[in-house]
Amino acid sequence: MSDEANVAIACQGGGSHTAFTAGVLSELLPAVDERGDRLVGLSGTSGGAFAALAGWYGHLADDTTAPAVLSDLWTELSASGPADRAGNDTLVWTTRLENMGVPFPEISPHQHPFTGWGQNRLRRTLESVVDFDALPGLATAAAPELVVGTVDIEAGTFETFTNGDVTAEAVLASAAVPALFPAVEIDGDEHWDGLFSQNPPIRDLYHVPPERKPDELWVVQINPQTREGEPTSMREIADRRNELAGNLSLNQELHTVEQINEFVAEGYLPDDEFRHTEVRRIGFDGDLGYASKLDRSPEFVDDLIETGRERATDFLDGL
Repeated sequence: MSDEANVAIACQGGGSHTAFTAGVLSELLPAVDERGDRLVGLSGTSGGAFAALAGWYGHLADDTTAPAVLSDLWTELSASGPADRAGNDTLVWTTRLENMGVPFPEISPHQHPFTGWGQNRLRRTLESVVDFDALPGLATAAAPELVVGTVDIEAGTFETFTNGDVTAEAVLASAAVPALFPAVEIDGDEHWDGLFSQNPPIRDLYHVPPERKPDELWVVQINPQTREGEPTSMREIADRRNELAGNLSLNQELHTVEQINEFVAEGYLPDDEFRHTEVRRIGFDGDLGYASKLDRSPEFVDDLIETGRERATDFLDGL
């Protein structure tokens, strides 16, 4: 890795598994400054958008730090009280049984009595750790890009929100899993979870002046890229299907970076406008199953955060 590199970090979505991402960012973001590198972008989708926002805000705000904001975020997101723990356990086990083929009645999030409460709780959590009124002032020309991915469900198109245009609604839309939450309306358009689009957004990190394009792209990847053997049980099939859905969009985004690298190497693109980007992945690689992506138990969350810290430390040592 070169000295004083431009570093961009992209955070894949994955529900509660993105507590791992919080641990990773808690180590990476301070290290970027300590190493004399330059953070030029943070992007995320769904739970990755929560992490990217918290890390970006903590990195730039005067009165806090990225590790502190990320820690506060997951303290608030964790299922803490008795009622919250009971609801969390019910959701996780119901999902596990469904993935094993046990039939349950399907209930639309528009009909479920607790979806509105859950979405409002997420909003309150975001607003308790991030001052959204301060975001436009923090999003200066010198600040890292902040990119949050969603999908416009009526137009059927990707939509990203960047920098000072990132609002609580945009982040909630990025995490609006259709089976769990209703769509989030933004400027008259309905938005769903960005897992259907760019997971995470990467191309947007290159919509910057040449001097701010990334030398290094660090991808925090939640879904395992490879698995041994064919899934045969209903649970295994559901788990791998979920992993592939998340990784297909990630790999499409990375293919664009690979093409740019190839064109730069062949001299097809001017080197004063484009540069080679070294892509590095920090993988979770946990074999936990889809249902655990809904698990907010404090013990589980703390373990994921610590695993993320350890993985990030190993990653930095290997640079």
